[in-house]
Amino acid sequence: MGTFRYTALKSNGEKVSGNLEAGDRGEALRILARQGMRPMKLEGESGKEAKAQGRRKPKAQKRSVKVQGKEGPGDDGIRLKKSEVILFTEELSDMLTAGLQLEPALKSMENRQQAGNLQQVSEQVRSLVRDGTAFSKSLGMVSPSFGPLYMSMAAAGEASGALDTILRRQAHHLKMLGDIQNKVILAMIYPAFLILAAIGVSFVFVTVLIPQLTTLLDTVPGASMPVGVEIMVGVTDFLKQWWWIFLSIIVIAGIAFKAWTEVDANKPEWDRMKLNLLLVGAVNRDRFYVQFLETMSNLVGNGLTLLRALELTRNATQNLHLKDKLSGVIDQVGDGRSLSASLTRSGEFPALLVDMVVVGEQTGQIDVALGKAAERYDKELNNSLQRIMA
Repeated sequence: MGTFRYTALKSNGEKVSGNLEAGDRGEALRILARQGMRPMKLEGESGKEAKAQGRRKPKAQKRSVKVQGKEGPGDDGIRLKKSEVILFTEELSDMLTAGLQLEPALKSMENRQQAGNLQQVSEQVRSLVRDGTAFSKSLGMVSPSFGPLYMSMAAAGEASGALDTILRRQAHHLKMLGDIQNKVILAMIYPAFLILAAIGVSFVFVTVLIPQLTTLLDTVPGASMPVGVEIMVGVTDFLKQWWWIFLSIIVIAGIAFKAWTEVDANKPEWDRMKLNLLLVGAVNRDRFYVQFLETMSNLVGNGLTLLRALELTRNATQNLHLKDKLSGVIDQVGDGRSLSASLTRSGEFPALLVDMVVVGEQTGQIDVALGKAAERYDKELNNSLQRIMA
């Protein structure tokens, strides 16, 4: 028998610590599970336990991955698709809500009939959790697809004892962001098709139809071409003779522009220009507002501090110009200014959005206010997409 020191969460979320006697680590975990406690930390104090850990160590090392400077056979870890991350989150949340402890829930997911990345992730995460590693840290060690935002949410769930609720909200959050991305992609397909079709029709018109029309009019006695047709014929002849110059200019300009955008110092400026493009700029802005508001509402609603939520939201932002603006907001909030005042000073957030944040600050329900603002700007995003389709 050995003595184990543990830190665990009761079913009501209360954190407790103490010692217990058990033959090995597995028995200690089972004792805690029978008492309705979810272990957060379990350390053996006896020499027997140390030897048992030494025997299990090669197995854990075999499944380890590279994370935060640690190297292992997994290199960068198991890559998951967004749909797989959502499925993993939903299944684990459902099992925890049904009353299963974390390790049995992961074991059940590990034994799923469908083989693949999710099965491997469940197996490796369960192995790390069983050996005493925190669930949130285990996710990052096994797969980089979860990201710091997801891991912070999981850590908040472990600390508060509401991991099932937080995972359920995180699944909803990931679904919403995926829906936004799909909406933007679908809205871009139709305009892109029209532009390509217009270019193709113009090329055929200039190179085939206009020459045939000219030949036809030349065979008709006394026939004359309208002024508009004569201009088009002149443009066609000019392009036939000098097309290679225009093509060279376009190619050189494209290469120069691509090289300019790939310079790190120019990337924030290019991202700023994206926000001011005709029609598309409004979509990019509304998409950012929805992602910002939804992410902040999710994080603050799950107990993270406002400053930490801002930092995680900034890290999840792809637009470098907006990321710089959020860094300024974080600095101001850190200096004691309110979130609404900091957003106003940044110059990137509309007055309506700031007004809704002010309401949340005054009522003490800023997560609710941010969630309602996200719903409003989701409608604005849909309107912007409809304008592009029209």
